[in-house]
Amino acid sequence: MLTRLAIRNIVLIEALDLDFGRGLGVLTGETGAGKSILLDSLGLVLGNRADSGLVRGGEDKASVSASFEFAALPDPLAELLDDADIEIEEGEPLIIRRQLKADGKSKAFVNDQPVSVGLLREMAGHLVELHGQHDDRGLVNPRGHRALLDRFAGGDTAKVEQAWATWRDAEDKLAEARGNLEQAKLDQDLLLAHLSELTALEPQAGEEARLAETRAAMQKGEKLSGDLEELRHLWEGSDSPLASMRVAARRLDRIAPEHPLLAEALAALDRAVIEAGEAEDKLQAAAEALEHDPQALDAAETRLFDLRAIARKHRCEVDELPEKMREMRSQLDSIEGGEAELDALEQAAKTAGARYTAEAEALHANRVAAAMRLDEAVARELAPLKLDAARFKTAVAALPEERWGPHGMDSVEFLIATNPGADFAPLNKIASGGELSRFILSLKVALAEQGGAATVIFDEIDRGVGGAVASAIGERLARLASDGQLLAVTHSPQVAARGGMHYMIAKSSEGTVTKTSVTRLDEAGRQEEIARMLSGAEVTPEARAQADRLLEKA
Repeated sequence: MLTRLAIRNIVLIEALDLDFGRGLGVLTGETGAGKSILLDSLGLVLGNRADSGLVRGGEDKASVSASFEFAALPDPLAELLDDADIEIEEGEPLIIRRQLKADGKSKAFVNDQPVSVGLLREMAGHLVELHGQHDDRGLVNPRGHRALLDRFAGGDTAKVEQAWATWRDAEDKLAEARGNLEQAKLDQDLLLAHLSELTALEPQAGEEARLAETRAAMQKGEKLSGDLEELRHLWEGSDSPLASMRVAARRLDRIAPEHPLLAEALAALDRAVIEAGEAEDKLQAAAEALEHDPQALDAAETRLFDLRAIARKHRCEVDELPEKMREMRSQLDSIEGGEAELDALEQAAKTAGARYTAEAEALHANRVAAAMRLDEAVARELAPLKLDAARFKTAVAALPEERWGPHGMDSVEFLIATNPGADFAPLNKIASGGELSRFILSLKVALAEQGGAATVIFDEIDRGVGGAVASAIGERLARLASDGQLLAVTHSPQVAARGGMHYMIAKSSEGTVTKTSVTRLDEAGRQEEIARMLSGAEVTPEARAQADRLLEKA
């Protein structure tokens, strides 16, 4: 609930601090005293448009701060604050502050943390419910009527919400599977062609590296074979060095016995012939080892290039081609099994849709029954509020299937007809300001147990009525305020007498400066103010006596 309102330099208010409590608080004062300034100030912290005209003349800025306290923070409000990364400890007040400069620029803060004005507007509906001459939110707004009726009905909307979520999930899976299957069928011929091409190659993991290594070895052998061929021509033939050494060894063998040095020369030459022979054997062995098959090299290069080309085609590495083949086979298998899966998903979606429809129809029946009870409850409140010719109807209408949702298949709107025979229409379309406020009061009384914003404000709900009607309004306001907080701006002494807290708004002039002030009245002050409201400018003893009777009765 609203516990404190601090205003600085707003229009005629220089500085004002107001404390509020539970129950019914009334605000009274002569016409033009500045009651609207209080509501404008509160509207500023609730996200209303910042108007530079609100800044008090001669000042460069103004500010309004509102404090709210809760036994437990409402879940929707807690979610908004959590999304904005604003933490509030248990028992800590929620303080909204709005600063407004003379140039029209404004800043907003929640518990001293800068926030957007948009966040204030989102929070407003959970903090204050304002009903007045230009009411366009709260009970007048059709967007909230369905939730109000559901709370009045006590229906379990969670079952419908869960059934809707299940149905949507099943439909999404079905749509995805259907799309995948259709696309797969379109791709089937291409998949088969690609798979046939890959199967013909049958690529193996690590094959690219092995082929590249083999190719490199073959190319190296091809080059060495040419060099060895040139060496072979040097070692072979009658004029080769080895043949010449052997001829020389045979000739030396004949004369070696003639001298010891010749024998040593023969031994050395024999060793050279042996070494040269071994070298010849090694060269022959190397030539045989390095002998290459041009066709094998061509085959290795062809396969290597084919593998790399198809890898480029599929935009992957050569070693990834075996996995590509598995994926293609899996896709083709899924096409074959896709029809069976699709049938299962279609059945699941059909079952989920039927369950949602059943739950939504049960909720619809509950809403229709609750609408009749609500209409009767509101009708009982209309006559005492001088609206006995009016009629109220809760219209529960079936929505087309494309507009069904987690809240069911109904639209709900509160309608009124102010005159006999007149057609029903939305609340704010045919009711005058005073009538609208009384309709809202009737509806609030009927919905009294269903909760709402933490603080409810009625602005001049008693406009144009008096006597028994004003008394009936006061009695209902007090009843509504018994379990919460309700503030009423009123001109009616009957309503003012019901207030547990009474604030008098007055305007005074000091030279050329006009100021608005607000005073919380004690018992004597309440009697005097109510007497003024009864008698006008001159307060008579009779008016004071009547004020006493109203206060005693209240």
